[in-house]
Amino acid sequence: MGGSTVLSGKRILLIIGGGIAAYKCLEVIRRLRDGGATVRCILTEAAQQFVTPLSVSALSGERVYTDLFSLTDESEMGHIRLSREADLVVVAPATADLIARMAAGLGGDLAGTALLATNKPVLIAPAMNVRMWEHPATQRNVAQLRKDGVATVGPEVGELADGEYGAGRLAEPATIVDAIETALGQLRVVPGGLDGPLAGKHALVTSGPTHEAIDPVRYLANRSSGKQGHAIAAALAAAGADTVLVTGPTHRADPPGVRVVAIESARAMLDACAAALPVDLAVCAAAVADWRVTEVADDKIKKSGGPQTLKLVENPDILAKLAAPGPNRPALVIGFAAETEDVAANAAAKRGRKGCDWIVANDVSQAAGTFGGEHNTVTLVTADGAEDWPRLSKADVAARLADHIVAHFAKARAKTRGKASGGAS
Repeated sequence: MGGSTVLSGKRILLIIGGGIAAYKCLEVIRRLRDGGATVRCILTEAAQQFVTPLSVSALSGERVYTDLFSLTDESEMGHIRLSREADLVVVAPATADLIARMAAGLGGDLAGTALLATNKPVLIAPAMNVRMWEHPATQRNVAQLRKDGVATVGPEVGELADGEYGAGRLAEPATIVDAIETALGQLRVVPGGLDGPLAGKHALVTSGPTHEAIDPVRYLANRSSGKQGHAIAAALAAAGADTVLVTGPTHRADPPGVRVVAIESARAMLDACAAALPVDLAVCAAAVADWRVTEVADDKIKKSGGPQTLKLVENPDILAKLAAPGPNRPALVIGFAAETEDVAANAAAKRGRKGCDWIVANDVSQAAGTFGGEHNTVTLVTADGAEDWPRLSKADVAARLADHIVAHFAKARAKTRGKASGGAS
């Protein structure tokens, strides 16, 4: 399997906490190594009750570290060197205890001292009982870590190992790897600063699905994970753009260095996009629900009432509104087209209808595995024609799109300079 350009050559320090979900980290290690990353692992004492150093070492191809006071480790690979030779430190599963100790700045074991000693970005993937996750102390500790710049992914909602249901499940391995790719893509980011070829540009990205309420427990939605939109926001920020990400409900980690506005409905997404204007470029990657019900029920609709007829009304067309002529129209407006057949032709027609500059058409047929998957197959449609891209990871699609955007603005600058010099006497 070919390595991702985001992961290739990167060094990850994975701190595995205790908990039944620790077994998922074995798959995380495999995926990271398949992407070309080097993975070193620290196992807490509790983690060793669920996964063995031998299994972790076999998958990582590296020695596993467990003991702070090993003289061999301290002479050959001290906890400071271990934490600082990584490009990113990942804690998964991050238990309530680990999160509390991180928030308090406690050492005491190899994991704690490595986290205190690191000068690299940190990503945590919480996992615990739903009541522990919802406890005010845990929420306070997570809020402190986020304030300190620690990125989070998950937890997900579902059935837990103890039989309860709710938030607390460790994010799936693919989701954790996605968050790692996002975090690595942000290493050069100086938000609003002078770093990168898009420095000084303001970007707006939409991502994820929208949820259109039917009643308090049901909604209409599209099958979108948000992975592609979040990756695009990360790539633009990495290129130096001051980036706002307006996202519907997803399990994606917030890209570091990106201002994130979380919404539920299409109308809320439109309002958030309008509030972000003016911007230099807008990328509409969200899978916005086409319809919403005319009236949302105040109470859950009961099955005993028999089959229901839902009256629908069309949602606002966010892409068309952003692309409409006017003083706040971005200089470059890019839409997405989810197609199952005649991809390029349908995308070209959509570009004309919406009035946008580019369309990124992605094949979402069942065979393509785009929704929720790791890869995407796209065609970039512009005024100059259609450009087919090979099957790429979604992070690589985002990086390639960012390169095209950089080239577009560079060409526009050169054209402006040429006109200015041509008019000088």
